[in-house]
Amino acid sequence: MSSDMCSPVQGSTATGGNKTSWPELVGKSVEEATKAILKDKPEAQIVVVPAGSPVTLDYRIDRVRLFVDTVAEVPRVG
Repeated sequence: MSSDMCSPVQGSTATGGNKTSWPELVGKSVEEATKAILKDKPEAQIVVVPAGSPVTLDYRIDRVRLFVDTVAEVPRVG
């Protein structure tokens, strides 16, 4: 399978054509990713999780987890 960025369909799909993953969003901001996911799946419950955090193993068709691993601003006391 080609990783061509011009392919018309990106992400995995479940039966019925419902998108189940968004590989094209890797490297995007939480806001950009949330907007794109909700466009494809308006009923999605977006959960932002620090990368490497433990998560439950239950499967929910309405949940999409965004794993983030960067610090956006300088941490400061105060």
